[in-house]
Amino acid sequence: MSTDTRDHTEATAAAEPAEPGADRVRRPSRRAPLIVGLAMVVAVACLPLLDVSVPGALPGATYTPGTMHLLALCMIYGALALTYHLVYGVAGMLSFGHALYFAAGAYGLAIVLQRTDMPLLIAAVLVLVAAIALATLVGAVSLRVSGVSFAMVTLAFAQAGNVIARRNLGGYSGGEEGIGLATANVPDALVGVVNTRNMYWLALILLVVVYVVVTWVQRSRAGHVVEATRENEMRVRVLGQAPYLIRLLTFAIAGTLAAAIGMTYLLLQSQAVPTISSAEFTIQALIMVVLGGVGSRWGAIMGAVTFTMLNQRLSVLASSEAVEGLPTVLRIPMSEPAFILGTLFILVVLFLPGGIAGGLRRVATRVVGGKGAAQRRKARERRRLEEIA
Repeated sequence: MSTDTRDHTEATAAAEPAEPGADRVRRPSRRAPLIVGLAMVVAVACLPLLDVSVPGALPGATYTPGTMHLLALCMIYGALALTYHLVYGVAGMLSFGHALYFAAGAYGLAIVLQRTDMPLLIAAVLVLVAAIALATLVGAVSLRVSGVSFAMVTLAFAQAGNVIARRNLGGYSGGEEGIGLATANVPDALVGVVNTRNMYWLALILLVVVYVVVTWVQRSRAGHVVEATRENEMRVRVLGQAPYLIRLLTFAIAGTLAAAIGMTYLLLQSQAVPTISSAEFTIQALIMVVLGGVGSRWGAIMGAVTFTMLNQRLSVLASSEAVEGLPTVLRIPMSEPAFILGTLFILVVLFLPGGIAGGLRRVATRVVGGKGAAQRRKARERRRLEEIA
């Protein structure tokens, strides 16, 4: 076959529409992330029914209460990191007061259950409505400024909430000791060590719901607008959009979700303490998002799980005989989990700018074929800009 004939044949094939079978072949690839995600959820849901041990990472087999409690805590913090991803990774708003809503959910539910005879579900709905009002009010005030000023205003609100919790105003919060969970109106299936498996599954359901809501918000028109506002607010205004209202909506949704997560945290821990309302707690959420990869939902979850696992297991390592036997110059820093976590965080920022998710994405891109993946990402960005316009 001559060169001209071959070129003509290839051009004709490229111009013709794809065969019906080809579309069916490509379609599973679009559903692949959903299938993988569902498979992971099913696998995680089955862990309490299995005897799986991971020495050094888990305190025991996956069916033991201690391990289920740790994994449930990882999922709760993963859900919290997703809400902070919505504020920081999507909207680009650096908030130092995100812990306020988490604490409002935990403390609010504890106070309502202790002071009233409301059933758990009604009390949770009441606290959630109050959380919506709180997040909307704080957001309406804070979003009048931007940048560092926004961060400082949110920090001021969070510090005010922390002071209220610590000072035990009106005898509601319990002061430094916190407030316990009144179990009189809580279903028996959610109380006690023997029911840790139920709390594990509740935490998993919460994580899935939060992930779905965050994904829906991020892929909606409002999500595209808030992402565009993060990049160029003036252009969004020129296009006739209202950046303030879109940011306020995103801020309120993230705060409301954080309050719901705080209520689940109360059920798991059976206590709310002032540390969950501090700025340090918000910084932990920020570290989780950065560690996993800013802008990635899966990265936020992976960062939260990694941070929580390390925070829990490094405390055990710090008090182990292996560390006690080290020379003083090594024993002192190795006995401080915060020092090790800080060092790991610095290494990730220096050598993995995209966090854990970014590192895995680069490896996958090299393995599968980088140009095609890069072109698909650029095409998605163009579609987002077209939807905004």
